[in-house]
Amino acid sequence: MAAGETQLYAKVSNKLKGRRAPSILDPLLAMGFPAHTALKALAATGRKTVEEASDWLRCHCNDPSLDDPIPQEYALFLCPTGPLLERLQEFWRESKRQCAKNRAHEVFPHVTLCDFFTCEDQKVDCLYEALKRAGDRVLGSFPSVVPLVLHSSTSYLGFFLNGTPAEVIREFAMMFATEASVLADCSVKPCTKQLHLTLAHKFYPHHQRTLEQLARAIPPDHPCQWAATLYSRDMRFVHYQTLRALFQYKPQNVDELILSPGDYVFVDPTQQEEASEGWVIGISQRTGCRGFLPENYTERASESDTWVKHRTYTFSLAVDLNSRKDGEASSRWNREFHPPQASRSASNVQALQATIARKSVLVVRHGERVDQIFGKSWLQQCSTADGKYYRPDLNFPCSLPRRSSGITDFENDPPLSSCGIFQSRIAGDALLDSGIRISCVFTSPALRCVQTAKHILEELKLEEKIKIRVEPGIFEWTKWENSKTTPTLMTLEELKEANFNVDTDYRPVFPLSSLALAESYDEYVDRCAVSMGQIVSTSPQDTGAILIVSHGSALDSCTRPLLGLPPRDCGDFAQLVRKIPSLGMCFCEENKEEGKWELVNPPVKTLTHGSNSAFNWRNWISGS
Repeated sequence: MAAGETQLYAKVSNKLKGRRAPSILDPLLAMGFPAHTALKALAATGRKTVEEASDWLRCHCNDPSLDDPIPQEYALFLCPTGPLLERLQEFWRESKRQCAKNRAHEVFPHVTLCDFFTCEDQKVDCLYEALKRAGDRVLGSFPSVVPLVLHSSTSYLGFFLNGTPAEVIREFAMMFATEASVLADCSVKPCTKQLHLTLAHKFYPHHQRTLEQLARAIPPDHPCQWAATLYSRDMRFVHYQTLRALFQYKPQNVDELILSPGDYVFVDPTQQEEASEGWVIGISQRTGCRGFLPENYTERASESDTWVKHRTYTFSLAVDLNSRKDGEASSRWNREFHPPQASRSASNVQALQATIARKSVLVVRHGERVDQIFGKSWLQQCSTADGKYYRPDLNFPCSLPRRSSGITDFENDPPLSSCGIFQSRIAGDALLDSGIRISCVFTSPALRCVQTAKHILEELKLEEKIKIRVEPGIFEWTKWENSKTTPTLMTLEELKEANFNVDTDYRPVFPLSSLALAESYDEYVDRCAVSMGQIVSTSPQDTGAILIVSHGSALDSCTRPLLGLPPRDCGDFAQLVRKIPSLGMCFCEENKEEGKWELVNPPVKTLTHGSNSAFNWRNWISGS
């Protein structure tokens, strides 16, 4: 060992001399590892065992950053245990299942006591002593019960800690910061603002009520033993994406990473220029090496999954750190954070699910139709003399489905344009990101509506799981149809032949033959009201949303009956419908507590884009 390293080790040892048994560092030095890398390995593994630290050093033998003097970042959290933790974990699971993942799911249940701070590797043991001293000082005054007050806003849901208990916890955080400064030369910023335990953060507004109902099912006075726990993370990868390997991968080239199931890989999204499609460049947490890896061998993980648990001070238990040898393993002090695997009460889960069981209806207008861009004569523009289809413009669809009566039936039942298909897919992808659960789909029999539903379901990865139910009762107001007869719409058999996953067993509320030509406005709104009443009443008692894909008029005529509102004046209705864009949405949710339906924010934002006129290069050349 070099003279400088010997002096450094002696300084660290003397600082804690007389307090503990021989250091866990000794065996690593005896193995021949340099002091600075041995200390780095201990900090990276939580100073648990010699075996873990030596394994880390062997795995990182080719780590180009092994000798870099980059310390870990540390943070102190107050974590619940016992029955309260079990209920919070139930909330985590149910909120993720019902409302998709939000920012709170990225970390375990906790109250932040201080911001992340750095500590030199050789002073980490002093940090543990700071935690013990601060805990011992407030142990006698730490509250036996910490009251939790639910707070909710459009983007945040959580429990606030108030009153005397909160003051004691703040005092503990400030004592830890002071002790860490004295013993470990760390600059720690304790949390002095509102203490809180976050339940949900950065969620979609339409999920707020559901999340609130879930949160109210958590008894705020549940028995709990609070534990102050010290975690660390690698400060280099704070703003990287974290991937978890699902499968083993053996490198085919020297610049590729070896993967084992469970490995974590840090990926910088801004440094992927060299990666081919389907590949990413990342840094392995297990080895510290950088290289290419196949992205489909991984899944997204949370950064906190890579955090290392160091020490815990459990209040009301008063476990003495001095009574333990540095390096002994125990579930209380040295192991990684793993939520207790206690079996959940079936009644608890059922109570949570019953609390949030409510229906919702998402009404969507179809995408851009081809005649909307190319006019009434669109079919003549894309038909040959012998009645075959060709594509005169990129915004015409690549092909048309086969119809028994030939291409002319498309004139009054036009398909989506290419942009309309694109719009539908964008909306479907956004719905997937929003986490909304679709339980069933009903569409108008118009081809453009069935196509829109198909593309949305494909982006939701539900095209094979959910069949499209074609309901003529939500077809457009027939007075607005251009033909002098009821449009000839594709049959279920034709739709199925064209690879639309339609439900041939579904019995519609209004058969196609019942649509009256040029029906009155009253007849139209009555038809929609009856159809919606039947659709909602016969749909499964599920928390998923009913997706209605229809025409712009449906955003009014299919929602007002649910809201208990009378039909609009016919003139106002016509003016309103003209303003509804492609993929416009209305979202209704059942409020069981008040026995009514309400309009709430749609799960995704609106889609806005500009026009793109036709271009003829010949005119451009001649005009130059």
